[in-house]
Amino acid sequence: MNTENRKPLPGTGLDYFDARAAVDAIAPNAYDTLPYTSRVFAENLVRRCDPATLTDSLRQLIERKRDLDFPWFPARVVCHDILGQTALVDLAGLREAIAREGGDPAQINPVVPTQLIVDHSLAVEYAGFDKDAFAKNRAVEDRRNDDRFHFINWTKKAFKNVDVIPPGNGIMHQINLERMSPVIHSRDGIAFPDTLVGTDSHTPHVDALGVLAIGVGGLEAESVMLGRASWMRLPDIIGVELTGQLQPGITATDLVLALTEFLRNQKVVSSYLEFFGEGASRLTLGDRATISNMTPEYGATAALFYIDQQTIDYLKLTGRDDEQVRLVETYAKQTGLWADSLKTAQYERVLSFDLSTVVRNLAGPSNPHRRVPTSELASRGIAGVVENEPGLMPDGAVIIAAITSCTNTSNPRNVIAAGLLARNANARGLVRKPWVKSSLAPGSKAVQLYLEEANLLPELEKLGFGIVGFACTTCNGMSGALDPVIQQEIIDRDLYATAVLSGNRNFDGRIHPYAKQAFLASPPLVVAYAIAGTIRFDIEKDVLGTDRNGQPVTLKDIWPSDEEIDAIVASSVKPEQFRSVYEPMFAINADDGESVSPLYEWRPQSTYIRCPPYWEGALAGERTLKGMRPLAVLGDNITTDHLSPSNAILPNSAAGEYLAKMGLPPEDFNSYATHRGDHLTAQRATFANPKLLNEMVQENGAVKQGSLARIEPEGKVVRMWEAIETYMERKQPLIIVAGADYGQGSSRDWAAKGVRLAGVEAIVAEGFERIHRTNLVGMGVLPLEFKPGVNRKTLNIDGTEIYDVVGKPEPRSTLTLVIHRKNGERLEVPVTCRLDTAEEVSIYEAGGVLQRFAQDFLETPATSQA
Repeated sequence: MNTENRKPLPGTGLDYFDARAAVDAIAPNAYDTLPYTSRVFAENLVRRCDPATLTDSLRQLIERKRDLDFPWFPARVVCHDILGQTALVDLAGLREAIAREGGDPAQINPVVPTQLIVDHSLAVEYAGFDKDAFAKNRAVEDRRNDDRFHFINWTKKAFKNVDVIPPGNGIMHQINLERMSPVIHSRDGIAFPDTLVGTDSHTPHVDALGVLAIGVGGLEAESVMLGRASWMRLPDIIGVELTGQLQPGITATDLVLALTEFLRNQKVVSSYLEFFGEGASRLTLGDRATISNMTPEYGATAALFYIDQQTIDYLKLTGRDDEQVRLVETYAKQTGLWADSLKTAQYERVLSFDLSTVVRNLAGPSNPHRRVPTSELASRGIAGVVENEPGLMPDGAVIIAAITSCTNTSNPRNVIAAGLLARNANARGLVRKPWVKSSLAPGSKAVQLYLEEANLLPELEKLGFGIVGFACTTCNGMSGALDPVIQQEIIDRDLYATAVLSGNRNFDGRIHPYAKQAFLASPPLVVAYAIAGTIRFDIEKDVLGTDRNGQPVTLKDIWPSDEEIDAIVASSVKPEQFRSVYEPMFAINADDGESVSPLYEWRPQSTYIRCPPYWEGALAGERTLKGMRPLAVLGDNITTDHLSPSNAILPNSAAGEYLAKMGLPPEDFNSYATHRGDHLTAQRATFANPKLLNEMVQENGAVKQGSLARIEPEGKVVRMWEAIETYMERKQPLIIVAGADYGQGSSRDWAAKGVRLAGVEAIVAEGFERIHRTNLVGMGVLPLEFKPGVNRKTLNIDGTEIYDVVGKPEPRSTLTLVIHRKNGERLEVPVTCRLDTAEEVSIYEAGGVLQRFAQDFLETPATSQA
């Protein structure tokens, strides 16, 4: 740690590092022009950077240069149980490799404090109209995940610097917002900003507090855990000025869906956004968190709000210690992170958005940025009442209605609004349609307490929205099984069935295999659609039902006023609720003194946890980048749900067949996500999405939908896993050719791990999603980008070709993709190497993150013998 620029922080007894002095020493008064993000990076550099490179690194921030990499040392790593568990499985496997080479496995530990929250494994097998749903769902979760939880409990004791929040307590992002983030740390007598990386793309949720937090893949998180800097070029930092004020009856969900559409159109992909202006200052912290949470949906990397009085009020509301709240305000005002100090910040690009233009919205049917004003549903062909047979489900039936996801349940106004709408609906005698599987899954136990305080939980329960769990549930594709009778009717009648949820993702095939499409909506709208029972319904105009007097009831008749929502929030949401939830929750991490072996005792029959094969198979061989055959030729917007789905495993899938052979009954197959600690199961999820469109597989001139591939040179069409097995047996190197935005969606390691274990050495696409690209590098897969104007179509690629890559991979260098066509033609295509930094080249050359660390560790005798 550098000592220069270390000064006392007035009134605290702590020191801080004066980034302003360091910046202004290079360029007088430059600090006042820096955006918030740059000020946070500057402090990190002044406190942690090698003094020899500090000046050059700071110049990148001051002069807005992007020609040099600079290091960033996040203060924490936050994980959910799926990627967090797989990251720790990787570290356990790394310990095995180190032990085989004579090193001390106990020395392999996270260097950076790591927090793992078990929140991604609970499925809604019992819906919200079952009064014991929470207890029953937790029992199923424990039974299905015994192997996983056994391993997670071992990691808590075997690794230093790992804290675990067990299942049943909430969602990582909401717990991070409501408790884990101090906003300003106090360690070893030094105050400094909270910064973190998280193994989920919605980690920027906590950006609403002015905390620089970004989502990364598990592989990049592993690198940070092990003490390596996260190297980066200065990102595009865009100011977003919010003006005006929301109209009455408009929720934060409506706002964020409108913003998502707007920001997507403004092309903010990979940018860091900073929201400011009078409109921003009026938004509650809950409203801000809803906006920051959906950062990946509008394509940005971060979405920050300045620290101001709203921040302070929220910290008090959620029960933070008075001393900590004072530290946040003192530090922010001293170091220029307080909103008033940012009025002189200069941005290379500023966008403006008027809050008063927002109307009531949905997003769907397949993408979160496809906004649909509720008033236009009918004109767009989504709504419109149709004749339905009595006793049968209607066209467009809403089979799942879920109040779910930290996106909305961390915002008390949204949850209270849903409760009030339910109360008003009950008073008018409205009911949920019987085919709707309804659920309430808050991201925090505090939600239950304030709903009970407001006497609104019974109102939600009466409509079928009882609490089913405190976890991601439906938002993560863990919506559970449907009633068999309802499922059979969907199959027999080939119904267009849908889901409506207050989540952040609605990609095809994600929410449930039998929900053909899904719509994102605010919590009160979710309740309204459960009453309507179909998406073919004009929610603004059509009659939801009749009251006890035979009078028609529409949405406006039961929609609560803003004044009532605010009054209930003010009277019912209290600091002691958050303290009563979180103080005992975090006390469980006290050391119980029990010691365990530094090497895990792998369970040989487990289909959840298995020693990773990163020094075997395809990963042990040399990558020649020659003679590669295409595994798939894909279009634009391929998501990580296409590459490695997370939802329920069906019996007729490759993974389902494998689990059956391993002795698991179908009701306990669980989800693809929960099996990602076992590569033998997880490999079989590669491209297992039934909505996949592999352009190599055509029928009657059109691409055939399904998890399909074509084995070459035979030209035989088979299930994707059968093609992968065949190529693995042949030791055939593979390539994937794709369109734009390859790998968008959740930060999912196995979207990269699966293809690498299949033998994929390179992926050439028109563009990559940021997190997925780093995951590919972390697995030793070479990402290549077509030059503008060149793509699979202009090159007439059909999948019969053989590919070579010529040239030495270097940061952003031009390499040559050599295409050998079946007719003997040879074509040379220049492509951009998307190894963006020298650090990424180093990781790629070693074969991946773990291989790089193992080599460095074993080459440093003092470390391995410590």
